[in-house]
Amino acid sequence: MKFSTSTRRLGAVVGVAVSAALALGVGAGVAQADSSHHPDRDTTKPTVVLVHGAFADASGFGGVIDKLQHDGYPVIAVGNPLRGLASDAAYVRSVVDSIDGDVVLVGHSYGGGVITNAATGADNVDALVYIAAHAPDKGETVSDFNDPAQYPGSLLEPESLVLRPFPGGVDATIDPAHFREIFAQDLPAQQARLMAATQRPADVAVLEEPSGEPAWKTIPSWYQVSNDDHALSPTAQRFFAQRMNAHTTSINASHAGYVSHPTETANVIENAARATR
Repeated sequence: MKFSTSTRRLGAVVGVAVSAALALGVGAGVAQADSSHHPDRDTTKPTVVLVHGAFADASGFGGVIDKLQHDGYPVIAVGNPLRGLASDAAYVRSVVDSIDGDVVLVGHSYGGGVITNAATGADNVDALVYIAAHAPDKGETVSDFNDPAQYPGSLLEPESLVLRPFPGGVDATIDPAHFREIFAQDLPAQQARLMAATQRPADVAVLEEPSGEPAWKTIPSWYQVSNDDHALSPTAQRFFAQRMNAHTTSINASHAGYVSHPTETANVIENAARATR
């Protein structure tokens, strides 16, 4: 196959640009946080980093992002790998470390466990915000809070999951037939069907991986409880919030409260951002 001169030039330019970026340690997160790239940005506001949980993707934060950006906050919605607690936290930490400025780190569901580990020792994380999220202590696992007797309200059971082996592990998603009832019962049926079809699978190994030293012991925390959650017990959520001594609010919402109540969710994040300035 022959390539035109212009095609070869384009490839050379792209190659040089990528090599330079890698040599300088420049990433997308740095570009978004660098005020020289966004001269009209309010540099007094921290960057909000959003971390989704299992059975979801970053697009669910769309409404939250709209309000945060309208109010002048730079936002990065991370694609959580969902491969393992330590490795997911390391990935999110790499994003946090790439940001030249203060960060408010937000986690939904399993994403709460990720930010709990990712923020430990991160000097630029001013606040942690948990949205219907796990907030484990050292040595605890996600599965520790699945006991329906101790933490009632969740309908998420092994029988409601679809398991698919992949090289190196087994992925889990929520059976689309049960997705709305478990994850998003307060959303329109069509929207819930779309979320069910686009959910990102999680390696089942994340359920049993012990958490490390929790960042919420040293970083101020906020917690939004979803009172009608059928995926993570509201009882467990209140336990997490109380143990952390978090600034706590609640909404009458499903596990997808950040989708059905984006304004309330964004307000919690902005309250955290303002309180730490």
